[in-house]
Amino acid sequence: MPDLPLLPVRELRAFDPADNGRPFASLLVVKKLQARTAANGNTFLSAEFGDRGGSFGCTIFGDSPAFETLKSAGEGAVIRFEGKVDFYQTRFSPKPGRLTVVSEEELAADPGVIEHLVETAPEDAAALWTEFSAFIESIGHAELRQTVQSVFEEIGEAFRWSPAAVAMHHAYRHGLLEHTVRMARACRALLPLYPEVDADLALAGILLHDTGKTIEYEGTLATKRSRRGILQGHVVLGYQLARKHGIKARLDPDRLERLEHIILSHQGEPEWGAAVYAATPEAVFVSMIDNLDAKMGMVQRALRQAPPEGEFSERLPGLNTTLLTKPVQPADR
Repeated sequence: MPDLPLLPVRELRAFDPADNGRPFASLLVVKKLQARTAANGNTFLSAEFGDRGGSFGCTIFGDSPAFETLKSAGEGAVIRFEGKVDFYQTRFSPKPGRLTVVSEEELAADPGVIEHLVETAPEDAAALWTEFSAFIESIGHAELRQTVQSVFEEIGEAFRWSPAAVAMHHAYRHGLLEHTVRMARACRALLPLYPEVDADLALAGILLHDTGKTIEYEGTLATKRSRRGILQGHVVLGYQLARKHGIKARLDPDRLERLEHIILSHQGEPEWGAAVYAATPEAVFVSMIDNLDAKMGMVQRALRQAPPEGEFSERLPGLNTTLLTKPVQPADR
């Protein structure tokens, strides 16, 4: 087992039930870890492991030698995972064998390890930031532009690195920047169809809509919600940022209220986290674009991570379905 080559998650997910029992080794981040109690009263760990190519779930029971190792390591730890291929309800869910924690000293000695472990946005982060900055500069209304600029003077560095979610969409480094730039691109393309929408207000709302996530999320290798994220949530945290800097920029009360409303309503439905339903043209516009890019972000990530020989992805909770990953065949000429 110690001599096994380290396989990335993309190769692990290419296994099928015919490979059950096959031993493997991999270097992974503990992305999620939750202690649960079975019907018989025994404790087990529900874990998610991953690298830059994807992740998989795994159950570790109390009698496993890996139980105490993983419980002590916690979320965000880097683990050498040795186990055997197995599936649960058609999903790759291996049987763990020996788990070894990789120390911070070992990680520091090989910077390439971190690059292997951390999933990043497929687009170049520096180019995305340049484009993002140009979107800010394009806002014509002076006080509205100053409001947005002031927010990013406060949170800019965190915004550039933050994921857009823990799991659902754009859940990787630079994901928040990528998601916001793609929304701004969609905004520019769609505005000519909807002249009722104030262009500056809609663009400002898009650039600010998820800024609270820079406070809601924390963690370097594994993303989790912060204390303020749990107690207030990114919608309220983003509203607070917009209000603080809107007042500082002396944005007129009507525009400030409309900008705040975009942030408070962009999640669409109260059960999805919205404080209120979208009730202005700009808020409806931004909420729909947000929903579109979030769902297409899930699609794009599933396509990137799909094994070449597979036909469908695993079930995507955000879409409530599996996704057909085989491309459309070219038409015969």
